Amino acid sequence: MGKLRARFILSFRAKLLAPVIAIMVLLLALTVWVLNQRITQQLETEAKRTLATADAVFRSSQEIRDKNLLLRFRNLPNEPRNIAVFQAHDPNTVHHHLLTLMGEQGVDVVLFTPLDEAAEHPHEPLAQKRDPFLSLNAFSGASQPAVQHALNNEEKTDTIRVQDKLYEVVSVPVFGVGRSLIGALTLGQEVGGAATHEFSLITGSQIVLLADGRVIVSSVSTPETVLQFTNLFQQLSALAGTTNVSVGKTMIGSEHYFCSAGRIASLNNDHAIGYLLLTSYEQPLRALQATKQTLLIVSLLAMLLGAIVVWYLVRWVTEPLQELRDSAEAVGQGDFSRRIEVRSLDECGELARVFNQMTENLKQSREQLEMTVETLKTTQAQLIQSEKLSGIGEFVAGVAHELNNPLTSVMGFSELLAQADGNPQHKRHLDMIHKSALRCQKIVQSLLSFARRHQPERKVVCLNRLVEGALEILNYQLRTSNIEVTTSLDPDLPQAMVDPHQVQQVFLNLINNARQAIEAHQPKGRIKITTTASGPQVRVTIQDNGPGIPPESLSKIFDPFFTTKEVGKGTGLGLSLCYGIIKEHGGTITPRSKPGEGATFIIELPVTHEPENTRVETQRTPETDTIDPREGAGRKVLVIDDEEPILHMVRDALTCRGYQVDLAPDGATGLRRLSQERYDVTLCDWKMPGLSGQDVFERVRLKDRAQSDRIIFITGDVMNEKTRRFLEEQKRVCLPKPFSLSEFREAIQKVLAAG
Repeated sequence: MGKLRARFILSFRAKLLAPVIAIMVLLLALTVWVLNQRITQQLETEAKRTLATADAVFRSSQEIRDKNLLLRFRNLPNEPRNIAVFQAHDPNTVHHHLLTLMGEQGVDVVLFTPLDEAAEHPHEPLAQKRDPFLSLNAFSGASQPAVQHALNNEEKTDTIRVQDKLYEVVSVPVFGVGRSLIGALTLGQEVGGAATHEFSLITGSQIVLLADGRVIVSSVSTPETVLQFTNLFQQLSALAGTTNVSVGKTMIGSEHYFCSAGRIASLNNDHAIGYLLLTSYEQPLRALQATKQTLLIVSLLAMLLGAIVVWYLVRWVTEPLQELRDSAEAVGQGDFSRRIEVRSLDECGELARVFNQMTENLKQSREQLEMTVETLKTTQAQLIQSEKLSGIGEFVAGVAHELNNPLTSVMGFSELLAQADGNPQHKRHLDMIHKSALRCQKIVQSLLSFARRHQPERKVVCLNRLVEGALEILNYQLRTSNIEVTTSLDPDLPQAMVDPHQVQQVFLNLINNARQAIEAHQPKGRIKITTTASGPQVRVTIQDNGPGIPPESLSKIFDPFFTTKEVGKGTGLGLSLCYGIIKEHGGTITPRSKPGEGATFIIELPVTHEPENTRVETQRTPETDTIDPREGAGRKVLVIDDEEPILHMVRDALTCRGYQVDLAPDGATGLRRLSQERYDVTLCDWKMPGLSGQDVFERVRLKDRAQSDRIIFITGDVMNEKTRRFLEEQKRVCLPKPFSLSEFREAIQKVLAAG
């Protein structure tokens, strides 16, 4: 016994056993509640069975009523006075006699259909009615199936619907002298409140008769339930047939009912005639509700008592866990000196020992983890910046394509006008237009060079060109910010081995930072950029007259995520990236600043003695040479381009020199022309809707290789590596837009000479 008691005290699981037992007691109370629910379901099942019995009784009583009607009226036509009247065929006499029969028999409609007139005048019956609003034609039409049976010597009863009313009709044959059939006598009695009350007493339930979606008569006197009954009948009758019963639930006022729907059998299979049977289960339901409330109160009391017991037990058991929680919270806030006192030998004591060991391990590894997190943050920020630049590159590439097409037209037409117009004043204006277009082209190329992704690649370059390229990109922002830029670039500056794109990004960041600092503190400013040789180093100095950098921030400006800008206006990575780029190139970047006197950044990079692979670009000006109208005599040129201005510009430029020029606004049209005629030269745009330039080239090469060798590509888009490889493999000439007329003519002459 002592060992068992000691085990109970030491075992944490044993301490939780008592609350588990209490929960099981509460589950017993839940079982009682479930049992109560089961009893409720049984009561509902019994109510449904009662309703099904009522439905069967209703159908049986309806059959009995039909038989009684038939027994009551089957011998009526055989009475001598009736035979004499019906055989006389006098309409007035028959009408008067029918009125007498209606009063004697207590029916609502009497109809006599002569055998010889049944076919000739089916819409003019001999009838009498009690209801002045009843249409005899409608009644005659609805009772026609029963009348036809009577005319076939067969007694028949039926339930019909006439003008939103139900009638029970019986139709019997009428015989004359010698037992010859002379017609049919039909008597109709409205199914009204009395019949409904009778059905309600027989079935022991409430009854509602419906026809064509409307309530005809009901033993339920609540008028606001008419629409409710209609909807119930539509729902239940869709599930019920003539033999089975579909049961549903509804509420009338505050009372609960089970209900079933059925269709009243008729000779014409009128599915719109039906009934609802309703039986109340309110009293047993209320009794069950009272029982549920009692059971619920008892269960709640048991649960409350059990909760109090469990609360005290858990409080006693979990005191060590509470201490563990407080210590874990302290550790989570950075206090790794917190320790838990080991008070027992059970699972809680073991947990305390493990927690203390874990805290010690966390204390040792926290510093290393913090360093790793900082590294990851820096890497993530650099990746985000890289993706942003990639998106900008794609956008700028699309804009360049859209700009290069109109720039081609502007340059070409300006050259054509310069050739045609001898006015010196006009030539000067055209030269300005041409130079402005060239300037736009240079800006677009600079943007593309900066924004497109580049593989890291170091080249021998002159830093002067990188500075000029950065100023070209930022020219508009600097000018609109009222910032004057002066440069002093050493023309004999030694060259450096650098990645031009990375170093130009450094210049862009530093110049743009200077612009933003000046713009935020003063209406105008000045930036001075100087390049000089300093022994084995090339020095670039960027100086501004802005507010300067505070002394306390000067030593931190290259730290990742450090920024003096407002929240949301800087990431603190720009200068950090600049520092990293210059360090990777073996150089230094040194800041100097005094508050109120601006800031200066000095960049020094190692000099290289390797030669630079440079290509001197000549300034293009509008052509002024003499036009030879015989230059292209006998030569045919096809131009394929989706830009209409370029088509017209090329045509005008070549037609005046004697070429015969055909135009195609898309690749499909160009292919069709190439299949019809042979051209000395074909100029094809590389990127077009539908068929691209490459598609056109490959289809032409399959049919006529010589014709494909005379294709010159023109493009305003930035060619990717796949495109460049294709052009190199096929040895194709590709003329980038915008191009001058001299370059254009040189490309054509080259193809003509090769052909």
